[in-house]
Amino acid sequence: MLTSNGGKPRQNAKDDLKSRGLFITFEGIDGSGKTAQCKRLVQYLRRLGYKVRATREPGGTAVGEKVRAILLASQDHLSPLTELVLFYAARAQHIEDVIRPALDRGEIVVTDRFNDCSFVYQGYARGLGNRVVRLLDRAICGPVQPDLTLVLDLDARVALDRALRRESRRGSMQSRFEAEGLKFQERVRRGYRARARRDPERVRLIPADRPPKEVEAEIQRVVGEGLGVRSQKSGAGSKKSEV
Repeated sequence: MLTSNGGKPRQNAKDDLKSRGLFITFEGIDGSGKTAQCKRLVQYLRRLGYKVRATREPGGTAVGEKVRAILLASQDHLSPLTELVLFYAARAQHIEDVIRPALDRGEIVVTDRFNDCSFVYQGYARGLGNRVVRLLDRAICGPVQPDLTLVLDLDARVALDRALRRESRRGSMQSRFEAEGLKFQERVRRGYRARARRDPERVRLIPADRPPKEVEAEIQRVVGEGLGVRSQKSGAGSKKSEV
């Protein structure tokens, strides 16, 4: 587990991280609460004494943030393949500037979205298929793959209502993906569930139809298990995607 008696980090787990790092990703449909839970996990791990690099996609770098504005806010039509290539262009810079250096320093990297979202949004929901996404993923991500992916799972209608209320409170426009409507969000949810069935050890479904504190507690438990068995694994960024 992540902690020993008294809630302190296990020393052997922390020693192991020094040379290998740990890569944790958050995924889920818009409105599932993943961004808030991502921030809570980062704060929790830092309180325990771990060095954590928090980041997000699309974004995480100056280049990535510019791509984010195109992908999420652009009113222009973007083909599914254009979306995919833009995501991976930003991801290449993200890996080079942020993720790989942090893992090499032995840090825990926690990112709000990574490559699973491309397999789900563009590969599954947009219909491009896994083969096209996998070709880009192998070229750009290569061995830099998540050790643990937490998918916040929530009914699509509930999530979409949450997302739209959030944008209304901010006085901002809904993103291109929220604007796709309920049927698209349902496809995205099915895509994430398929990813979890295919790789249940890495991709963990976290039911998000509960109070935030309960969701947070389950995330801490799952991450704690991951850190507890870290020494039995081959090191962050060394695994290849199987799909």
